[in-house]
Amino acid sequence: MTQSFVITHADDRPFKGAGLRAFFEYADLSVAEATGGGFGAHVIRAVPGQESPGAWHSHELGFQLVYVTKGWVVFEYEGEGEHMLREGSCVLQPPGIKHREVRHSDDMELIEITSPAEFATTPEEAP
Repeated sequence: MTQSFVITHADDRPFKGAGLRAFFEYADLSVAEATGGGFGAHVIRAVPGQESPGAWHSHELGFQLVYVTKGWVVFEYEGEGEHMLREGSCVLQPPGIKHREVRHSDDMELIEITSPAEFATTPEEAP
């Protein structure tokens, strides 16, 4: 995979509401462009006052890592139960695992790294 050099700075990457979840805002780290779509990386933060509907879903991807940098978030995973991730927590979500975001603090912020950058999300029935 061809990769190019890229640096981003917090004041150069605005948070946008156009993302996978309406209760989160996303700041692109420009990894998708630098890797030709092989990987994606975003800083994701909670929209204060917005709650998750707790919808079960899965992703068609090869890699998904989440690292919490601020606040806390509760995820539930099929076969693994609920887990509260707080500042400094990291989770590697296996490909295709059914999961949902249950709740989060208003100040929650995390980094998500995926491969590939673009992937399908499928709504799922509760396990």
